[in-house]
Amino acid sequence: MFKHILLAFIALQSFALEISIDSAKDNFIKYSILHISNRENFICHERKDDFDRTTEIICAFSKKPLKDIQNLQNDFFQIKSFQQKDTYFISIKPFYKMKLYADIFDLTEDDTVFSADVNIANRWSIIGYKEKEPLIKNDESSKLAINFPFYLDKDKLPYVGSLDLKGNPVHIKKVEDVTEYLKIKKYFASKRYDDALEMIDDVLQAYPNTLFKSELTYYKIKIYNKIKDYENVVSNAKEFLREYSSDENIPEVLSLIAKAYAQIGQNTDADYFFDRLFSEHKGNVYAELGYIYKGEMLEASGGDSEATKYYKKALYETKDLEVAAAAAYHLTEILLQHSPKQAAKYALKIIDAKPSYFMEDVEMSQKIMNRLADSGEYKAASAIADAMLQAMGPTYDEYEELLKNRALWLAKTKDKAAAIKALNDYLKKFPEGDYGDVVQTAKDGLFFDDSDANATQKLAEYDTLIEEYADDDIAKRALYEKAKLLLKEKKYEAVLDLKEKLEDLSEKYSDVEDIIKQAAVGLMEVSLEKKNCKHVLVVANDYNITLSNRWDDGIYQCAMKGGDFQLSKSIASKNLKSKNINLRKKWLYRYVKIDFETGNYSEAVDVAKDLIALIDNPKGSPYKDVYRYLFDAYERLGQKSKMIDAMAKIEELFGFDYKDIDRYIAMIGLATELKDDNMLIKYASKVMEIQKRSQSHAQSPYVEFALYSAYMNKNEYNKAYEVIASLNNIKLSNKDRARQKYLLGMVLSKLWRDEEAKKAYKEAIKADANSAWAKLAKSALEL
Repeated sequence: MFKHILLAFIALQSFALEISIDSAKDNFIKYSILHISNRENFICHERKDDFDRTTEIICAFSKKPLKDIQNLQNDFFQIKSFQQKDTYFISIKPFYKMKLYADIFDLTEDDTVFSADVNIANRWSIIGYKEKEPLIKNDESSKLAINFPFYLDKDKLPYVGSLDLKGNPVHIKKVEDVTEYLKIKKYFASKRYDDALEMIDDVLQAYPNTLFKSELTYYKIKIYNKIKDYENVVSNAKEFLREYSSDENIPEVLSLIAKAYAQIGQNTDADYFFDRLFSEHKGNVYAELGYIYKGEMLEASGGDSEATKYYKKALYETKDLEVAAAAAYHLTEILLQHSPKQAAKYALKIIDAKPSYFMEDVEMSQKIMNRLADSGEYKAASAIADAMLQAMGPTYDEYEELLKNRALWLAKTKDKAAAIKALNDYLKKFPEGDYGDVVQTAKDGLFFDDSDANATQKLAEYDTLIEEYADDDIAKRALYEKAKLLLKEKKYEAVLDLKEKLEDLSEKYSDVEDIIKQAAVGLMEVSLEKKNCKHVLVVANDYNITLSNRWDDGIYQCAMKGGDFQLSKSIASKNLKSKNINLRKKWLYRYVKIDFETGNYSEAVDVAKDLIALIDNPKGSPYKDVYRYLFDAYERLGQKSKMIDAMAKIEELFGFDYKDIDRYIAMIGLATELKDDNMLIKYASKVMEIQKRSQSHAQSPYVEFALYSAYMNKNEYNKAYEVIASLNNIKLSNKDRARQKYLLGMVLSKLWRDEEAKKAYKEAIKADANSAWAKLAKSALEL
């Protein structure tokens, strides 16, 4: 029984020869009928495989039509024409199944029909279908049975046409809006969406009660979906769902409104319609499309794993090739981002199940296999190419390039036998082809082997290949193999000399970065063994290398020697939590030094305290210098009271030590700031004593002026005199000499040695007459 038949008609006429294609549905399942007719009888013959399935129908004509028939294709047939000598042929290949029938009866004229098995007729019909042959019931009959003819009644029954639900004839007036409706469908088919929308509005305005109102709203929804106007998809779909709840297009409209909500970011609303679609129309092709739309929504919001589940549902549950193609493409695309092997697995499953599937959308199939190839899944890419090559034949424009790609992809797999066969196949079929050179080069590149030739010989062979095949895959492979061999031979510098060229191969060979890193590690270890710190630092600066702990001391010492504090700190950091207490103390001490050198004083204090907490016997510890670093850090941080405590510990551990002279100077400055004359006298005296022992006066006259001032504050004039007089034999600047002589005069006056004081004042004026000290001396003389 016929249920909802849609007709799409394509007709080609070339004078006597006529070809037409009708598409329809039987019980909502698509099928197609191809009619071929000619004024003269012609032969059509079925070619079948071992399973009695028709793989091709060839029709032969004694005359060629005046105009060539172009290649045709729909969802069920692929039609081509060609000529051999004086015979003209039409070839019909199925995408699914097909059946050939000779139309030798005209039921408008013949009253008698019978089962006729003929080889020649002037009209043939070919039915294309997916699984079950539509409309026709074929009962097997014994070959021994008699084929009686069937006689139609000569008296015809009255014809009343269409009936309504009560059995009454339906009288349909001529529909005035049919023409416009058909134009709208044509506009939609030709992607003239603006024209279609404008005409829909015009029709609805001119014919508000049109029988096509639901169809027009349906087309508006589809058009808005095509132009990605999702707000309008939603508004029109809501109207459609409300007004035409029992329409056959409800599943598609549900899928489109769910998709539209997803596209505008209203996922909750989208989920509502997805749930309706999946629950109310399970198994419908648009429910299966809905799985894809929901997957897209989930993928857009970062839910790749959930999206993958829906794509898989669409792929495994659908029988519709368009849905399967879309699902496969999405799966391939999403999996290629993080799991190319998984993407390849799904592509290979499709090939095992139905290789002709990839011919449903050649452009999409090319995208899939190119993406797979780009990800290194050459086996899957070449398998898809092979499936397409088997279906399309040499007359396709894409055939040569596809043949070339398959050969090149196989050449990159481990299946060298298949690769050689494919490469030779291309060279044989296209000896003057566009891709002959690249195919030949790939063929040559297959002959890298693991022969036992010595390293020197192999390196020479690689250099030859690199020179002869520059900028080609063979040269890249040769460079890659050369780098691996150099690494094996411990020629680390030679590998690193190739670094930039090797990095260009990183997309092709995944372990290139590892080869470079291994070479850098090897060179660094050799340099450390030879104590070549310059080499160590260069390699460490150029490469991010982590060596085993046994190299830490050498790297640290080289880094500190070369001033690479970032590297030295990195080495120290990884040892700070060592379970070995002695090792931890050593690296804590080194970390304090690095922090101090780099001005990270707050952290230096914290780390120093951690180290001090681990030191049991400070005087006998090799790390007691940490107290000096602690004092210096406190000084830089301006933490005055802690400077005093740290200095007390330094004096306890080191006594009176020349190494601490700068710290004593710091304490003098602190004492001056705190106006603590006793502290100042203590540390200034130490500095003077150290300078006296060492015959060095690096801190003069600063320390003498400070100590003199402290003694004067305490009215210890004799001591003040001794300190300031000690500068008489030390070389000073004119300004400092003027100051010294003025201060000497002052203390002499305090000691009632006025004549000596006057002499000192005069010497101050003589040293630097323009200085402030000279002016003070003049004032003192006038008193």
